[in-house]
Amino acid sequence: MQKTVLSGNEAFARAAFEAGVQVASAYPGTPSTEILENIVQYQRIDASWAPNEKVSVEVGIGASMGGARALVTMKHVGVNVAADPLFTFAYTGVRGGFVLVAADDPEMHSSQNEQDSRHYARSAKVPMFEPADSQEALDFTRLAFDVSEKFDAPVMVRTTTRLSHSKTVVTLGQPLAELPPTGLKRDPAKFVMLPGNARKRHPVIEKNLVELADWACDQPFNRIEEGTEGIGIITAGIAYQYAREVFPEASILKLGLVNPLPKRLIREFAARFQTLYVIEELDPFIEDQVRAMGISVIGKDRVPLCGELSPGRLRQAFGVDDSSTQVETEELPPRPPNMCPGCPHRGVFYALNRLKAFVTGDIGCYTLGFMPPLSAMDSCICMGASVGNATGLAKVVSETEQPKVVAVIGDSTFLHTGINGLIDMVYNKSKATLIILDNGTTGMTGRQDNPGTGYTLKGTESYQVDLEGLCRAVGVNHVSVVDPYQMEETRLAIDTAMQTPEVAVVITRRPCVLIKHDVLEKKAPLFIDADKCTGCKACLKIGCPAIEWQPAGEGSSKGVAKVDRLLCTGCGICEQLCKFDAFGVCND
Repeated sequence: MQKTVLSGNEAFARAAFEAGVQVASAYPGTPSTEILENIVQYQRIDASWAPNEKVSVEVGIGASMGGARALVTMKHVGVNVAADPLFTFAYTGVRGGFVLVAADDPEMHSSQNEQDSRHYARSAKVPMFEPADSQEALDFTRLAFDVSEKFDAPVMVRTTTRLSHSKTVVTLGQPLAELPPTGLKRDPAKFVMLPGNARKRHPVIEKNLVELADWACDQPFNRIEEGTEGIGIITAGIAYQYAREVFPEASILKLGLVNPLPKRLIREFAARFQTLYVIEELDPFIEDQVRAMGISVIGKDRVPLCGELSPGRLRQAFGVDDSSTQVETEELPPRPPNMCPGCPHRGVFYALNRLKAFVTGDIGCYTLGFMPPLSAMDSCICMGASVGNATGLAKVVSETEQPKVVAVIGDSTFLHTGINGLIDMVYNKSKATLIILDNGTTGMTGRQDNPGTGYTLKGTESYQVDLEGLCRAVGVNHVSVVDPYQMEETRLAIDTAMQTPEVAVVITRRPCVLIKHDVLEKKAPLFIDADKCTGCKACLKIGCPAIEWQPAGEGSSKGVAKVDRLLCTGCGICEQLCKFDAFGVCND
């Protein structure tokens, strides 16, 4: 029984190996990304990046139809994309066990909303487990495959940023010696969801959920921890850890299965207490259902509805003295997000700002184009939305009105859900412009590969999608490719596209400065000649972290800019903005 320390995401990956998973598919998204990146080490699992979450679920469904166990992972907003096949798959049921790990992001550390994935489980009528630490991440995921096959249903496992990225001690299990048998087996009455077949399957789901809820009342993943105080707490997931710390003497009903709820167990527990708390992160998912059972509880009237919970927030919510737990903290300097030094997107947003374009943005590193001093993004909704948003805006903005509408999207996001928007642009003769920021990777989530990079998750070479050929294939007549390090060329290309009376696409192509494949052009860092610098601050307008401002001081009559050579990549964008030839190349 080997013990080790694993993050939640590492534990999910280990669980897939131990449970005999044969196919794993995902689209990267914080906080779920590392699950697939860790699964790669288990050679018997066919693991791959999909273009989007819907495709990953469909791949997993196919594997399950073939009798294999399949794991798909995604962040919470990815479940929105995957919902269509997931809801119908709940009707068909499985052959091989199917588990979807959904990673929620309370506090929105790296997300555009705080949606609660538990609602998806209830709405889709699929079971959902919620682990509280890495050991349970492993154990519950293994169990989820057994439950999937026992109750003929896809199963969801909910994690959160705190669980996915924190580490706890884990006892590893023994992987299955034999994988489940696979192979084609025709069963159209089960898998062809025409209305006649689907009507027969719906009662099966409802019956299975009732049986599962009753079975779960007697399972160890739903457990009562007896305390000495007359307070009862119902909780689940990472919120359990906070509740246990703040109320060490309370009796706790810790739920491992949050859909369907074990109502018989909840009633038995609740009957013992006059004061009953429900402590959960985000929505009152458990609380509302417990109240609907006629049980009086204290929940979101005390526990914050928005943001991530913590022991401190719980103590404050319930008025618990925390003087013994307070520690001295130092005020840290602010660290606003910024594009990396040498980021190829920086010059594009500088140009868009100068051209006064109305920019519909998308999800990726380039969303930071919103931040000053670039200040060149006016909207950001979800992955792929920039293209459709631009089309809609262009419909209601006069052709002579300024600013012109420009959609900005990354290469991976374009392949995720941007293609359909471009097809709509062409088909409905939009006047908007599209810029595809091709940096050769899925940058924001950690530089993963995608169909546009020419490499798979396992690092093997594969077919590389031809973005300009793809744009022309859907009917775009005006496609240009530019190097975003060439500032004037980039500005002219964008300006020309904006003046084109039909759909025009500009592809800015330059590898991410952090890219892992050996395609980067190495350049020497720059320096600034203080004697030539006039202090005009033009170079500061691109917001590069490698450029510092030194105000006038003793022995100096003027402020000057300075380059941090440890950060500078030598991209040359700042040099092109300087009218006084103050930049030079470090040759030492």
